Amino acid sequence: MANSLQLACDAYQRAVTASDIESKTDPETEPYRSKYRARELLREVRALLGPGAEEESGEGQAGSQEDDGDEGRLLAARLAVIEFRLGVNHTETEEMSAGEEHLVKGVRLLERYRLSHDCVSTYIQAQNNLGILWADRGEIIIAQTYLESAESLYCQYMKMIGKPPLDPDEHFTPEEQRLTEQERAKRFERIYTHTLYYLAQVYKHLKQDERAAQYCHTTLQRQLEYDGYNPVEWAINAATLSQYYLGKQCYMEARHCLAAANVIFAKAGQIPSSGAVKETDEAEQERLDGLRQKKAEIARCWVKYCLNLLADARKKLEDNIGELDVDLQEELKAERKKQEDEKEKGWKKAVLFGLSDVYDSILAVEEKVDWSLPLDFKEAREIFLVGQNYINEAKEYFQLDGHVTDHIEVIQDHSALFKVLAFFEEDYERRCKMHKRRVDMLEPLCKELNPQYYLLVCRQLQFEMADTYYEMMDLKVAIGNKLDEMDSHIIKKINSLAQSAIKYYEMFLDSLRSPDKKFPEKLEDDVLRPALVAKFHIARLYGKLITADGKKQLENIQISLTYYKFLVDYCANYEEAIKSVETELELSKEMVALLPARMERLRIQLSSFS
Repeated sequence: MANSLQLACDAYQRAVTASDIESKTDPETEPYRSKYRARELLREVRALLGPGAEEESGEGQAGSQEDDGDEGRLLAARLAVIEFRLGVNHTETEEMSAGEEHLVKGVRLLERYRLSHDCVSTYIQAQNNLGILWADRGEIIIAQTYLESAESLYCQYMKMIGKPPLDPDEHFTPEEQRLTEQERAKRFERIYTHTLYYLAQVYKHLKQDERAAQYCHTTLQRQLEYDGYNPVEWAINAATLSQYYLGKQCYMEARHCLAAANVIFAKAGQIPSSGAVKETDEAEQERLDGLRQKKAEIARCWVKYCLNLLADARKKLEDNIGELDVDLQEELKAERKKQEDEKEKGWKKAVLFGLSDVYDSILAVEEKVDWSLPLDFKEAREIFLVGQNYINEAKEYFQLDGHVTDHIEVIQDHSALFKVLAFFEEDYERRCKMHKRRVDMLEPLCKELNPQYYLLVCRQLQFEMADTYYEMMDLKVAIGNKLDEMDSHIIKKINSLAQSAIKYYEMFLDSLRSPDKKFPEKLEDDVLRPALVAKFHIARLYGKLITADGKKQLENIQISLTYYKFLVDYCANYEEAIKSVETELELSKEMVALLPARMERLRIQLSSFS
């Protein structure tokens, strides 16, 4: 018997080596050669353990684990390890049904012994793998059942026994080579961390976002604590989690995740600039390109952080016409100190990545950007500058040549940063210059992109360009109204900006036309509001054009009326559209009622001069 066990141990070790090490160098023509070799060795081990031995284990309860004595339990434990290894082997070679069969067999072998210190680890790992297998099949509820069972067993074991359990491989390891208690504990905790990681994915699939975030945060914390993680993967997961916190307006938590992502990503090593590695080293080029991409993705998460922080501050501070409410601003500044103190107290109770050697480094990154809503231009500018730095970092990788969609999204985020910063700027001329920066970055994209291939993106850019010119025109009108009399220069500027806005709104509307140039009778839901708003803004823009020519003025008012009337008539024909443009519709109805009388007065004036 001792000799058979020794042979079984030797064969098992060879199987592990073949599966975990030798398989990495298998040729492309035989990708599973070492896995198949490992499978044969595992079968040899099972045969050496004794024919029919697995039948000795039934479906008893955990409390009856002494019924068969230590020998029965150890034999069941060893057989379960082999079934577990065979199950993993089959799933790794894409034989899912066979993999499931072996994993289930391993679980059944250990059912009555699942709380014993030499069986619990194997049992939990088998359930983890069954959870993954069923998740891959799209059966998320079944996956959830296995993984929650694994979680429950871990908690039960730690409460009742707590002793670091035997690692599955130790069943086939000589006594003198077995793990220390410390290493066993670390391995067992990593297994449980995997359970939590997979549960986070399951809850995400089930749209249980809050629960998924909690499990993800705990997983990341435990990975740091037990030093079981890939720095790049960890950093991406932390950055992704930050976006959940952003959606909940939990900026302190989001910043913590992003700062941690920066610190842990740095552990992947220095990334040389593109082209610094010899082109002949394709594998290294591919690896470094992957690192640059991940770094850029983390930078984009930082951009979203800064953008959301500024945008939420704007929503809180704007009055009913979209301008800065100065009284509210002062009120919020007075309240903020008290809120920050309370937030800090609550933060210390939150899940932090603080049980590791990286905590001080994370704090250093956090100190570079605030988490509280900015309440004036100075504070907003500090956040803007952080966001702009990350924009530049993202653009290094997501360039127009090769990453069209990503590049455009980064540029749009840059434009959005300028837009929201402009809200905090009291000087209209400087605010206008910020919007000009937006035009300068967006206009080249509008000209370069082919609408045939990038229709939706082109529409987005056309509408944003139109809105930007529209806002600049409004600012110039406000500047002009403060003067005793508008000079020819400012009149020319107002007209130029208005015409540019009209041009881009019309480009957007033309993109909705059919191949025979007809405008749709009924607009699709995704373009309904933008199209009607474009019509409304064009109507208003024609009313803003300044001219001394009475006939031209009459012509502009007529065009303006036509566009207002389109919106009114459309909503009369399609009442479901009303809720999309309630404010614009109300104003359009007023203008449709007022403009004919204004036109008539102008005609009378013109006829009296002729």
